[in-house]
Amino acid sequence: MSQELNVMEPVTQRSRPRGWARWRVLTLLMAVFVSLAGLRVITGQDMLTDAGTVRTTLTFAVPIGLAALGGLWAERAGIINIGLEGMMIFGTWFGAYFAWSFNDPWIGLLAGTLGGMLGGLIHAVATVTFAVDHIVSGVAINILALGAMRYLSILVYSDIPGAGAAQSPSAPSFPTLNLPWLPEALAPVAQSGIFLVSDLAALVIGLTTRMSALTLIAILLVPISYLVLWKTTFGLRLRSVGENPDAAESLGVPVYTLKYVAVVISGGLAGMGGVFLAIVASQIYQEGQTGGRGDIGLAAMIFGNWRPGGLAMGATLFGYTDALQLRGGGAAIHALLLLLAVVLLVVAVWQVRKDRKGIAVAGFLAAIVLLFWYFSTDSLPRELATYSPHIATLLVLSLASQRLRAPAGIGKQWRASRS
Repeated sequence: MSQELNVMEPVTQRSRPRGWARWRVLTLLMAVFVSLAGLRVITGQDMLTDAGTVRTTLTFAVPIGLAALGGLWAERAGIINIGLEGMMIFGTWFGAYFAWSFNDPWIGLLAGTLGGMLGGLIHAVATVTFAVDHIVSGVAINILALGAMRYLSILVYSDIPGAGAAQSPSAPSFPTLNLPWLPEALAPVAQSGIFLVSDLAALVIGLTTRMSALTLIAILLVPISYLVLWKTTFGLRLRSVGENPDAAESLGVPVYTLKYVAVVISGGLAGMGGVFLAIVASQIYQEGQTGGRGDIGLAAMIFGNWRPGGLAMGATLFGYTDALQLRGGGAAIHALLLLLAVVLLVVAVWQVRKDRKGIAVAGFLAAIVLLFWYFSTDSLPRELATYSPHIATLLVLSLASQRLRAPAGIGKQWRASRS
């Protein structure tokens, strides 16, 4: 075990107490929640923190988070998985078809996950066995998935009423989970409008009512992935393959096998995200329903610095902006301009302290523009609000890019040494 630890990049001496990073993350989450609660009071936009927004955020965040987890597994083993979108498409079609055929969403979940794993297997064969460029292989899988699923839809659904080349019949959904008494007890508190108190009550209500069973499974997969990848010998070996495959091979680690396993699991997680879209979010397969969520999931994974907790926060951010634009339109997103302006002012002051005057001036000017925009308008144009999740993706990646560290061996073609 000690030999395997040498495969990973050397770790510098700890300068902070153990658990400091976790407290920093918790503090950040609390600060964000308090800021949103304050923004609700200032702007009067109750949907910024209400229970409906929490539930809708979960609905949008889960498929992004599952795709991000899929990207994490593949890239920790050194394989770039641009094909997450295509693997999600496999999951949507096979999940909806088998759930409809057997009238059982759990069979649909199994089939959709296996469909995503099939896409992962194709990607693994191309990149690991035949050393195809990872980007080329991923793009090819995305194109293949679009064409193949349309062909199967024409073949299977053309004579079925209510279905066709672009959609399936309605599929049964997963059971929902509810706490029997807590939401009713907290409802008056949530409606009181008291700063932070009502917001916390709304958060609890949103997390304890009408939660799909698949949502709970997806949430549990985040800590499970962390435990497997960071707390087991298997996870250490898999991550060593993504950092330094030559050193891992010299210690007897089966590099090819672990890369295959990681990419197949990656495809299965992306396929599960597709099942969520087809069975939980809409209850039918629709052509194009993934809507680039595989790519946004990849962005969430990068934002999270290739860590399960970080990608979960990224997925929640993108899901939240999507939920706001759906429920509140331009008015709800418009309120976030004020919060973003304040954040940029804080960043500008911080950069002045770091003696980075250029970045500080840019942040200050951007904050002034946002404040002028906020006070001179009442709402964002509908077209701009619709694309707010994608804009948030670009902003987050640009702000977080300086602190990112990808696995050292990611995207590199590797061949076993010949003795």
